[in-house]
Amino acid sequence: MELAISLTDLVKTYRGSAKKPEKQALKGITLDIPRGSIFGLLGPNGAGKSTLINIRAGLVYKTSGTAKIWGYDTETQSRMARSSIGVVPQELNLDAFFTPRELLELQAGLYGVPAAERRTDELLDAVDLTDKADAYARTLSGGMRRRLMVAKAFVHSPPVLVLDEPTAGVDVELRKSLWEYVRRLNKEGVTVLLTTHYLEEAQELCDRIAIINHGELVANDSKENLLRRIDNKKLILRIERDIKELPENLRAQGWELAGERHLAVHYKPSQAAVDKLLRMVQMNGLTIADVSVEEADLEDIFLQLTRRALA
Repeated sequence: MELAISLTDLVKTYRGSAKKPEKQALKGITLDIPRGSIFGLLGPNGAGKSTLINIRAGLVYKTSGTAKIWGYDTETQSRMARSSIGVVPQELNLDAFFTPRELLELQAGLYGVPAAERRTDELLDAVDLTDKADAYARTLSGGMRRRLMVAKAFVHSPPVLVLDEPTAGVDVELRKSLWEYVRRLNKEGVTVLLTTHYLEEAQELCDRIAIINHGELVANDSKENLLRRIDNKKLILRIERDIKELPENLRAQGWELAGERHLAVHYKPSQAAVDKLLRMVQMNGLTIADVSVEEADLEDIFLQLTRRALA
């Protein structure tokens, strides 16, 4: 399997001082990201995500271990490694007195892209900023600035694009248009690494997901396998008549009232069959009008794993 990013035993320790103790931000992270994937990197605040991204982007020096981008070592082959990655940081670091066109042209020049090979107009169109191409950046809305940051990260056509909380503060409509562009880039072969606090976003977009907590990797698997790790579902029944109090045998099995005509129970599919749960209700003289099941989502696995690591 060809890798877009490869990290081996990556450690980062920030030196302490008389007033501040030494902090180990990364504790031997080993992580491989396949080429062509949309890979989610999740974790609570302070988990080490930004440190990991900054090391890959060449902005922070690692303490030990190895980090490679597109096969290039970030220290011994730093020039090639940096040209292989584009990073959209959380902070909006745009010069307020430059226009979007000028910012993209300047960024392309910094990466050594010849004038004849620059794709400024194409990128502005892709992020829907053609009509703002010659307006000062300070006049753009927050969503427009965020999209401009994506275009800025892609001026040198890197094979790897890192998006660090790219939709923070962006409204729903702009978020959808941004993800449509990201999906299009991925279909064209770009590997996308995403960090986000919107877990439903990661669940919808990502092929694989890693979860980091307190500088340690607590999960790294396909989205489907991660979700299968939670053996817990919720069965909800709508019955045909009002019920004020649950029969004792149902209460003993974990059933609870979820409204005057609704019953609910949490169950483990590996241990309980749905048909047995339904028969239990029917044996109490209750007629079932409708059945629904709530599945576990990425938020459930995220909370479960980060709490376990904290314990």
